[in-house]
Amino acid sequence: MSPADGPTLRLKRLGIDTHQEAMLYMRRDSQICRSEGFTAYSRVMVRFGNRSIVATLNQVVTDILDDGEASLSENAWALLGVADGDTIAVGHPPPVESLSHVRAKLYGNRLDAAAMRAVLDDVVAGRYSDIHLAAFVSACSGENMDDDEILSLTNAMVETGDRLQWNRTPVVDKHCVGGLPGNRTTPILVAIVAACGLVMPKTSSRAITSPAGTADVMETLAPVDLDLATMRRVIEREGGCIVWGGAVHLSPADDIFIRVERALDIDSEGQLVASVLSKKVAAGSTHLVLDMPIGPTAKVRGPQAADRLETLLLYTAKSFGLEARVVRSDGTQPVGHGIGPSLEARDVLAVLRGAPGAPADLRARSLTLAAAILELGGAAPAGEGAALAAAVLDDGRALRKFEAICEAQGGMRTPPVAPYTRPVPAKRTGRVVAIDNRRIARVAKLAGAPDDPAAGVELHTPVGSRVERGQPLMTVHSDAPGELDYAFEYVATDHIVQIEDGD
Repeated sequence: MSPADGPTLRLKRLGIDTHQEAMLYMRRDSQICRSEGFTAYSRVMVRFGNRSIVATLNQVVTDILDDGEASLSENAWALLGVADGDTIAVGHPPPVESLSHVRAKLYGNRLDAAAMRAVLDDVVAGRYSDIHLAAFVSACSGENMDDDEILSLTNAMVETGDRLQWNRTPVVDKHCVGGLPGNRTTPILVAIVAACGLVMPKTSSRAITSPAGTADVMETLAPVDLDLATMRRVIEREGGCIVWGGAVHLSPADDIFIRVERALDIDSEGQLVASVLSKKVAAGSTHLVLDMPIGPTAKVRGPQAADRLETLLLYTAKSFGLEARVVRSDGTQPVGHGIGPSLEARDVLAVLRGAPGAPADLRARSLTLAAAILELGGAAPAGEGAALAAAVLDDGRALRKFEAICEAQGGMRTPPVAPYTRPVPAKRTGRVVAIDNRRIARVAKLAGAPDDPAAGVELHTPVGSRVERGQPLMTVHSDAPGELDYAFEYVATDHIVQIEDGD
């Protein structure tokens, strides 16, 4: 490092995981902190060779670091490509001018396309701390963005990442707006649709506020962290894939926002539209089916909210030349038996294999959506998609295609099994009349999902079931006894499954 790069420090690896936020660690009483005016949570430019990042400073007050030493969070080590003992230079980063737009939005002003692009450029470049990201996500939450702002955000999310182009059309895709635990239709759909000859490059997100995203579920069955070249090879070979969108740099801002939205437990309307459609546009999709579950404890609560969201989705899709169709579905209770990555993966395999006891609701929903995609993409005439989808599923073509996709993505895996389980007994005899989607999802998260893939909830009594006092309503799965106890503390204080007297 030359003196022009700024003061230098020798790196010492402490092995601190801060997920995706880049952190720098220095002694509070170090000469550099005093001379440069660095304080805790200062933003600091860190340089190594021709690489640089902006990191958030944490200060230590013990002898874990010497005066001339510094450390980095694990992701920052990877971003800079440094090794233990290397020398870095530190200094003040240039001002982040786009933060003025975030402040304007916090005060209720609208952002035009140029302002939105400036914010997204800085977000993707890593110039925003988690505090800045939280401010932007919060400012845009609820109904705080108008239609044109949502369009600008979607476009900026597309333009700040890579884009795929395909030498054939149509390129079909599907997305569920969420809020319905266990609704893991995507792997089944991709298998059916690809087996019928359509191209479906499915990029999926990890969980935001749910116990499992499609990428989390698929990762228990096959690798999903594919780069663009590998993803393209899978598509060319099998016609379909199911990969994590963050790994292929399609709309990279989306995964940055998801991390913050998950911590804040918010998933607002405008950001949902931008998140969904930016990934589809970037993936080169031309035809899109959108699954919209509606129910009192789903993400979309009723017809009025569904009308508003459908209008936004179709308006934004049309602006990008996407031919889209919304399929409204029942969102009153969870789908399938499992809630959590591994448990949902087992449901998917059961449907594909036609196993006895496979969840009939997951099969039915998958066939409905597959029919819509096949008809929209021209693989089946109007009104004949359902019969074609059922035939492909029943004769084993969908299973064979799914196994081939898994092998092409790096090899098929067996979903893990949790070492600890505990049933939740019914407190009374009667009939199940309601299940709270949000609360049962929370049980799965408290048990460890999605970070622990085998954790979650196995539901035994869907709405309409007759139960006896003491009969298991659900079984909680966990990787650790402490998390199992934690989940049960919540179960004991909440009415997740509503039971009423009667036949």
